[in-house]
Amino acid sequence: MTPVTTFRGKTVAVFGLGASGLATCAALAAGGAKVVAWDDQPAKIDEAKAKGYAAEDLRALDWSAVTALVLSPGVPLTHPKPHWAAALASQHKVEIIGDIELFCRERRASVPNAPFVAITGTNGKSTTTALVAHILKSSGRDVAVGGNLGTPILSLPPPALHRTHVIECSSYQIDLAPTLDPTVGILLNITPDHLDRHGTMKNYAAVKERLVARSDTAVIAVDDEFTCAAAVRLEKSGQRVIRVSAEEELAEGFFLDETSIVHADKDGAVSVADLAGIGSLRGRHNAQNAATAIATALSLGVSPEAIRKGLFTFPGLAHRMEELGHKGKVLFVNDSKATNADSTEKALSSFAGGIFWILGGKEKEGGITSLKAFFPKIAKAYLIGEASDAFAATLEGKVPYAKCGTLDVAVTKATEDAVQSKESHPVVLLSPAGASFDQFPNFEVRGDHFRALVRAIPGIKMLHEAAA
Repeated sequence: MTPVTTFRGKTVAVFGLGASGLATCAALAAGGAKVVAWDDQPAKIDEAKAKGYAAEDLRALDWSAVTALVLSPGVPLTHPKPHWAAALASQHKVEIIGDIELFCRERRASVPNAPFVAITGTNGKSTTTALVAHILKSSGRDVAVGGNLGTPILSLPPPALHRTHVIECSSYQIDLAPTLDPTVGILLNITPDHLDRHGTMKNYAAVKERLVARSDTAVIAVDDEFTCAAAVRLEKSGQRVIRVSAEEELAEGFFLDETSIVHADKDGAVSVADLAGIGSLRGRHNAQNAATAIATALSLGVSPEAIRKGLFTFPGLAHRMEELGHKGKVLFVNDSKATNADSTEKALSSFAGGIFWILGGKEKEGGITSLKAFFPKIAKAYLIGEASDAFAATLEGKVPYAKCGTLDVAVTKATEDAVQSKESHPVVLLSPAGASFDQFPNFEVRGDHFRALVRAIPGIKMLHEAAA
């Protein structure tokens, strides 16, 4: 835990008592603050009371005694309209912040030079966070990793000169962290997302840019118009900016050249690492993730040799192009997190062909029509769940398919076909392009079930039991 001492002796209201909210209560209490906790769900209030925290309906609170409201990132701050707790705090001119902000203030007050890496982007931030952490750990660093990725930031050990915090930040968390100031800030990409919470793309992009705006070093992947503009703005302001691209050669920065990540500067260009053969980093999108991780690790003093070792031993993240194992020449890949066509496009683009594709679930808007360019890569498709009929209509006459109904049946049929195929590198790929909610509580449960089914295949050689 990171005790928050910057509010010692002050009253702090905490609204939203999920994992990060309860961790915030614990950190504030450990630092000497008076905590008043509340939630819209009675069960969460009972949980906070059981842990010894004072619970009081914030609508009846004396706000004149409150120094700050710490809001859970899942609670609307501005759009579509402020949550009643946020509206009350604003009415009484009480600042509204989140747990990332509490960490930043504690770091500045106690160990301002403690290494702190913060990562954001519409896509790829979890993989990049895990990869940066893995490279640092494999080089012998003490690393605390969490934030949006999993462990709440205040549940991690406190900042220290010998410890590097590697923290994934969602746009919601950044919105509640006005003084976010990492040693290295990473901005991966900005595409339309969460507009219900931010109102417009301009607002959303501005929030994302705030993560790198106060960083000592800004590592920015400049492959979209918003990130490119952010890099120009920050550089003009005098900030140190390291550009990264998976799409084009850069005069200065890190870019992808076939399978190599190349570092270019005024003295020339040199390959830092070759991603060929690293299954956990397949695809151009992962090359962007790898390039930003490499740039970050180098800026933190990690040697190129240690970085290459970290890249080659990176297991990847569960449910994100997770290589499970082989049966003969057949590779099994769990990409259960691909709940829409955009995500599945990245998976399909990562293989040359011979794909035995398991897809389906609850259909998203647009279905899989945007994936038609990749249909020649598909050896056969195996349809599951509610979207089966709609997806079959799109595949009809273009891709052979079987309506399997359940994941169990799909894995059995796909395995039989892949093993018997004449493809040189067949892959059984679960990349559903649909939500899981028709048959599973979430994509994690769907992916775990797929992993269990693959593990039970006779003759399977599993790789990583569960990527972390």
